[in-house]
Amino acid sequence: MILASASPLSMALTCATAAAYLALTAAAVRKHPQQMGWVVGTVCVLHGALLALGLLGQVPRFGFAPALSVTAWLVAWVYALEWHFYPQLQMPRLVSWAGMFTVVLALVFPGHVLSASASAWLPLHLALGIASYGLIAVAVLHAWLMTQAEGRIRGAAQSLTGLPLLTMERLIFRFVGVGFGLLSATLLAGFLFGNHLYGAGHAIRWDHKTAFSLLSWLTFAVLIVGRLRFGWRGRLAIRVLYVGSGLLLLAYAGSRFVLEIVLGRSN
Repeated sequence: MILASASPLSMALTCATAAAYLALTAAAVRKHPQQMGWVVGTVCVLHGALLALGLLGQVPRFGFAPALSVTAWLVAWVYALEWHFYPQLQMPRLVSWAGMFTVVLALVFPGHVLSASASAWLPLHLALGIASYGLIAVAVLHAWLMTQAEGRIRGAAQSLTGLPLLTMERLIFRFVGVGFGLLSATLLAGFLFGNHLYGAGHAIRWDHKTAFSLLSWLTFAVLIVGRLRFGWRGRLAIRVLYVGSGLLLLAYAGSRFVLEIVLGRSN
């Protein structure tokens, strides 16, 4: 826990970003389109500036909490883009609450300082991995919303999403496909260039993180093949998505949480 070492700028940006997420919640409740556009844009800019300060500042840090924060930021960006193309889409308040929680969590647990021997390309490698986190997280959120919408439709109530179920399903698998591609690129780069990226002796090792990463990759590969070859959809596809997402969460954020918080180590 390193609240005492946080800079005034990072604390100010954290407070401003958390306040912007609160305003996003209020705008979502009012369902005011013009206000939503301004607030979503402000959230994305402030949160992005906060992440850049942590990753590209004088003392770059990274850990489980910044990883979750980047994921929440990507989810907000994706929803901003979706809302632009699908104005009827209703942004769930879960997005804003998760964003507010993760920016505060990253202030309290900023992670460990990145190794001085690491490559300048390491932030790009981390960005690829966390981008896959974000896109899979969006797919999971869409899957949850689609499940809720199906239940409401059966009960003759109005859908929570504002989109047809088939459109939601197509979006889910688009996000899964792109997220799987980014995850594949991340794993391949780690195995081929690990020593260069992380510095000598810090390449990818056969540990819990590697095992969970590969298991999640295999699960998403099975999901995509099942969708293309056997037409998987509905509850079966969503359950496989949840399993793969859980494994992916354990791969980095879960492993880093155990190392940083439970064991108090950086590696």
